[in-house]
Amino acid sequence: MIVIRRLPMELRERLKAPIGMLIRGSFDETMAEFKDLIEREKPLKIIAVGDVVTKNMVERGITPDVFILDNKVMRQSIEPISLEASMTIHVKNPAGTVSNEAFNGINKAMVLIGKVRCVKVLVDGEEDLLTLVATSCAPIGSVVVYGQPHEGIVIIKVDEEKKREVQAILDAMEYVP
Repeated sequence: MIVIRRLPMELRERLKAPIGMLIRGSFDETMAEFKDLIEREKPLKIIAVGDVVTKNMVERGITPDVFILDNKVMRQSIEPISLEASMTIHVKNPAGTVSNEAFNGINKAMVLIGKVRCVKVLVDGEEDLLTLVATSCAPIGSVVVYGQPHEGIVIIKVDEEKKREVQAILDAMEYVP
């Protein structure tokens, strides 16, 4: 049985604001600052959500442990990113939702971190809301990175408080049979 959580209208505005630390600037500026953060804080794992942020990380020598892609930018199909992964997990996730298939796939990717070098989660549908799932499933001490269109990148430092925050958002989503 497929269970889907859909984002209600009242949560849409809340999620337009970054749920982590926003780094403004060009791709070069944001990635340089992100690289500095990685060197300073040495996160346990790095999880990237989105095609553009993943591409920019890889082009600047940052390889995520898990990356979540849908081969789209602003809902337009793009050439798939060329980054080899030890394993690819395919999931379906309709736009504006979090499916149990996507949740389970991302959770599996997190469990595989450390057993394999790099895990790609390839989404048939849309990956936008899967930042919530990635944060929920990521090990404490990790970072989740996603793009904030026309502004920069957002870095979520995964701790118990952030996990509670995203779980509250996931719990507030509407279940659709």
